[in-house]
Amino acid sequence: MKPLAELLRLRKRIRVIGFDDAPFEKRRGAPVKVSGIVCTKTRFEGMLWGQVSKDGMEATETLATLLKESKFYSQVNVVLTDGVAVGGFNIIDLPKLADILQRPCIALMRKPPDIQAIDKALQNFPDYLLRKETLMKAGSIHNYNNFHFQVQGCEPGIAAQVLEQTTDTGYVPEALRLAHMIGAAVMTGQSGKRA
Repeated sequence: MKPLAELLRLRKRIRVIGFDDAPFEKRRGAPVKVSGIVCTKTRFEGMLWGQVSKDGMEATETLATLLKESKFYSQVNVVLTDGVAVGGFNIIDLPKLADILQRPCIALMRKPPDIQAIDKALQNFPDYLLRKETLMKAGSIHNYNNFHFQVQGCEPGIAAQVLEQTTDTGYVPEALRLAHMIGAAVMTGQSGKRA
């Protein structure tokens, strides 16, 4: 697979997968469904459906296995996640995910996180230090053209180009927008307001 920077330079289409969690029960350990939507630019091309546990610590391995064992693995250039956690505080080890998948991984957020509030919430877990360390591994938060993200596996400028190319309107790439909407519709019968 050609490097991402080369694909962008040649104006090739970039295929991404966007992972987001579906609505879930609030109790710790509850099952949390995760949708993975594959898009080329903004065109829907496929879907994966998996599960993690609320506030667990298996998100990295689950997402990696879900993609690696699918027919889409060889086609996907970039992995997008809605933030660096799914199912509450099931934190994704972003560099590990990028390393396992051998693909750049971008964790997108709607606004810069409140680090102090997150740290306070993490202190409720017996493995606080492990969770905090995993969270910090995601790296610096970058802001390019109103996209707020952390990235592992490629330069922030390259990641920003991918985000722009895969976003139709607003500041959420289509794969993540669809992952959010489809997950909500499957679990509640209708898509949510915020995508």
